[in-house]
Amino acid sequence: MQHGKRYRAAVEAKLKLKAPSLTEAVEYIKQTANAKFDETIEISARLGVDPKYADQMVRGTVVLPNGTGKSVRVLVFAKGEKIREAQEAGADLAGAEDVVEKVREGFLDFERAIATPDMMAEVGKLGRVLGPRGLMPNPKAGTVTFDVAKAVRDAKGGKIEFRVDKGGNLHVPVGKASFETPKLEENIRAFLVEVARLRPAAAKGTYLRSVTLASTMGPGIRIDPGEVVKV
Repeated sequence: MQHGKRYRAAVEAKLKLKAPSLTEAVEYIKQTANAKFDETIEISARLGVDPKYADQMVRGTVVLPNGTGKSVRVLVFAKGEKIREAQEAGADLAGAEDVVEKVREGFLDFERAIATPDMMAEVGKLGRVLGPRGLMPNPKAGTVTFDVAKAVRDAKGGKIEFRVDKGGNLHVPVGKASFETPKLEENIRAFLVEVARLRPAAAKGTYLRSVTLASTMGPGIRIDPGEVVKV
């Protein structure tokens, strides 16, 4: 694959950073994110776990202190008064059986789904639609709750969900290239601290094996997770 001049220049600049600090890495990513749109900054972490064993699965949520920079469309499955609470909190769509039917018919214009526990019998029927897209409400992720107002505000305010893939890797957005460096650093620290907190007791050896930052169109750069959390 032949890369363009901007990409090659970015790689050359990275080579000059032998052991970048978190600040240097973030500033490098910001400087090389020079596409014609506001690139997303993503963090990728390789963990020392084997997800095929249930006791080594790493899954959780974290509210990024400065949000992701992305407007998140939230759908809420709820009944009665909870519909009003969800709407007042900023939900883009809220309802009961009518919303279930709308999704069943193909409506998927949302990035986060929340449900009250009394709606899960109906929502569960949408498993084949929501499951593969990572949209199925889950109690562990805080998206099955009667406190729909808080769940909606969290989703709108920068709450992200993460789960290791089959290779033990995590990939999550931590902001936009337009964010100030300190704000990106805060988001990165919040994420890594939560990942470290969730270390399974069954995980042996080095847990956070590698951490890489990258923008949508730019090359990645590795950072030392030990600078941020105890690994």
